Amino acid sequence: MSAKDKFHDIVRLALEKDGWNITNDPLYIDFGQVQMRIDLGAEKLLAAEKEGEKIAVEIKSFLNPSAITDFHLALGQFLNYRTALKAKEPDRHLYLAVDIETYNDFFALQFIQLQIQEFQLKLVIYDTETEEIVRWIS
Repeated sequence: MSAKDKFHDIVRLALEKDGWNITNDPLYIDFGQVQMRIDLGAEKLLAAEKEGEKIAVEIKSFLNPSAITDFHLALGQFLNYRTALKAKEPDRHLYLAVDIETYNDFFALQFIQLQIQEFQLKLVIYDTETEEIVRWIS
């Protein structure tokens, strides 16, 4: 089993503060003889519905000297996970969780913004100090 991301517990707490019920830690997906482990699965019950919104969250820290290398890895994981979820749990939406500093410094770059649009990445931005969700980008 791979190690949890440095900010795993912070993101989990931030999601809980935002009203999400953590249902899987981690969320295992088996598809086509490939086993995958997405950091978190969560659900939020909506008042008017019996079934709520379901999400999966992959957490990335971007702590390596090369942010673009971290981005390549994160994007590849995101696309693989999204494909598997689409087949196995089509009602669950996948988000990539990044901290606010990384989002403001790296994800604001023109090339990264183009990639976010091109690959329709959904992001959840969190603050490591307040341990809260700052922004959802769908």
